[in-house]
Amino acid sequence: MLQFMLLQAGEGGSPLMGLLFPLLIIVVFYFFLIRPQVKRQKEQQKFVDNLREGMEVVTSAGIVGKVTKIDGNIVRLLIDEKTYLRVLKQTVTGEFKA
Repeated sequence: MLQFMLLQAGEGGSPLMGLLFPLLIIVVFYFFLIRPQVKRQKEQQKFVDNLREGMEVVTSAGIVGKVTKIDGNIVRLLIDEKTYLRVLKQTVTGEFKA
């Protein structure tokens, strides 16, 4: 592909102009796709690291519960009276705000 671009650029334009478009596409992908995704992942990891007992949270499956115990990578949620559910910390996606 690089040879094709250089051949096209050699027909009348400079080789720099032939490489400008692919570089522009890479920059656009970085700023509109890669960078926001990395930012969201960092925010999610920060939220998971700051989980505390008593927080009302929602899981990736849409289950709402109150954190009653955190044991390493496992979080115990109180779903209803005397109904507990053990989930992985990573499945907790956010704080529930009713």
